[in-house]
Amino acid sequence: MSNAVIKGASYILVHAPDMVVHNGTTQTTEKILNSNSEYLKNLRNSLRTYEQAVNYLPNQVYIGNKTPEDLKAIPQPWVDKPVEGATRNGKFGEIMPEDEFIGLMKIVDVFDLVKLSKEFTKIIKTKLSNHPLISDELVSRLKDGEEFNDINKLISEQDAEPLYFDNNIVGCVKRAHDIDQNLSAHVIFENLVSKASAVLAALHLIDKTKINPDDIEYVIECSEEACGDMNQRGGGNFAKAIAEFAGLNNASGSDIRGFCAAPTHALISAASLVGANTFKNVLIVSGGSTAKLGMNGKDHVKKGLPILEDVVGGFAVLVSENDGESPILRNDLVGRHTVGTGSSPQAVITSLVTAPLDRGNLKITDIDKYSVEMQNPDITKPAGAGDVPNANYKMIAALGVKRGELERTQINEFIEKHGMEGWAPTQGHIPSGVPYVGFAIDDIKSGKVKKAMIIGKGSLFLGRMTNLFDGVSIVIENNDGRKEESKGISEEEIRSFVAEAMRDFAAHLLEE
Repeated sequence: MSNAVIKGASYILVHAPDMVVHNGTTQTTEKILNSNSEYLKNLRNSLRTYEQAVNYLPNQVYIGNKTPEDLKAIPQPWVDKPVEGATRNGKFGEIMPEDEFIGLMKIVDVFDLVKLSKEFTKIIKTKLSNHPLISDELVSRLKDGEEFNDINKLISEQDAEPLYFDNNIVGCVKRAHDIDQNLSAHVIFENLVSKASAVLAALHLIDKTKINPDDIEYVIECSEEACGDMNQRGGGNFAKAIAEFAGLNNASGSDIRGFCAAPTHALISAASLVGANTFKNVLIVSGGSTAKLGMNGKDHVKKGLPILEDVVGGFAVLVSENDGESPILRNDLVGRHTVGTGSSPQAVITSLVTAPLDRGNLKITDIDKYSVEMQNPDITKPAGAGDVPNANYKMIAALGVKRGELERTQINEFIEKHGMEGWAPTQGHIPSGVPYVGFAIDDIKSGKVKKAMIIGKGSLFLGRMTNLFDGVSIVIENNDGRKEESKGISEEEIRSFVAEAMRDFAAHLLEE
């Protein structure tokens, strides 16, 4: 088996303040439990404008306009330190405004479940027609829109989910079945958000890598959503649904689920598929989650902060056969949190970090960068969760001390050198390991980093099927420029072998 490489990565954000108010689980739950709460009354005053979201430093890092080093150079918190001259478009992707994204939801809807008003459709057609990655064919799917009265009737009489922009109803999402809760308007809404954001990430990945879409043979989707109906609630297949709108006509695909750890599971699976010569190019892709919008909003508002969880996230990664230059995925250096591992911090870090390193005769200090749960501390600290990446790095360093690979006095130095500040939005699976992949490609190619480890962790107990924790990891390293030779036999060699065999057989007959 040869090693697969990472050819490219893309990252997108969607600013979605109205979805925070109407679709984030914290807010929708509050409406049920305490509809007159002060939190809900003042919620809109705590929402950021699109410009503020674009100017936010961690968001600029996420789309590649700023680097992890830029983030580390500016003291926390970052919420009061806007980036001057920040732009919507970045090296890895973009930050899309909510109105355009609602239009994209309509575009990727194949069952005519999204209804947009005529007035809104007219405006959004013009905007999306100017988007460099959204083709005229896709824009034409917006059609002409609906009358407001018809939209309001669907909302009031058929439980359609309203679509808001700037606190005004501009459309709705219909239910896909009268009694099936898995096809309710609420679920269809969540799934279309996940699909549309994943499609946007896939389009950016194709654009950034310049790969021919027809060369992508398989898609692995790894979000936290699940599409299906009453007979198979999580049957899928998001992967193929996304591939359809990304123009991947030669691709098949499937979904991987593992809560927050799913993207790293997907990375390992893609590396294995390519390494085994099953496929030459595999696209990993994920959209975001509306449920997690404003998840820690109450804590933010209490502390006088804006709602920082106001963006839907997405990403895509292209895993391909060895080209002799792109970073290599080390299938043999994979960490696994097994059923018998246990849930103590030491057991977790041992299984995910030191166990794979031991197989490669490596020390903890041999990994130049660890990408762990890259949660943005601006979001997690006010909610009482602390600095999540820093806590992970401390655990890794502590294990290094126990193994005799570090002195206790070197812990802070280790964190400074091998760690990073967190910049990813709390979209569940989005922060877990993969935000660094785009930077890792550049860092490894430039020689700044030789080895990096991507670590994904998951909370399986949230599904109430097991109390087990989950996690996987994989090492990425520099490419030495040597492509592994195929162990197959060429047609010319086969013809030569056949001819030689025929001569030997003929000679044998003559001898007889």
